[in-house]
Amino acid sequence: MGPGGIATIIAASSLAVIAIAISYVVIRVGRLVDEAKVSLKSLTDETAPLIEEVTTTVTLVNGPLQSINKITKSAEELTEKITSATGSFMDKNTLAMKAAGAILAAAQLKKGASNSKSSKSKRRSSSDSE
Repeated sequence: MGPGGIATIIAASSLAVIAIAISYVVIRVGRLVDEAKVSLKSLTDETAPLIEEVTTTVTLVNGPLQSINKITKSAEELTEKITSATGSFMDKNTLAMKAAGAILAAAQLKKGASNSKSSKSKRRSSSDSE
């Protein structure tokens, strides 16, 4: 056997080692793809019921929210009507405006008087306890 035969054996051995390494990598990648497929399937199987539950929950919550929206809209319309009626009444009737001002002033005076009485009684009770 000459030098050409030895070189051929070395080249064939090298190609065999490279082929074994490539086949090992292909087998490992195949296993990785299989594991990824199993993981994705389990994730999908677990996520589908969860998405259905979330959809049901959102549907159930939307019903009362629509009712609240209707109530809020009705209250807003009522407030606008009261505001416009009160505004037009006050604009047309200056006597009512004066009476409302007097009632408001009396209410503020009464509130101020009750606050000063309660603060005086608090001061008295704290000085009595000392």
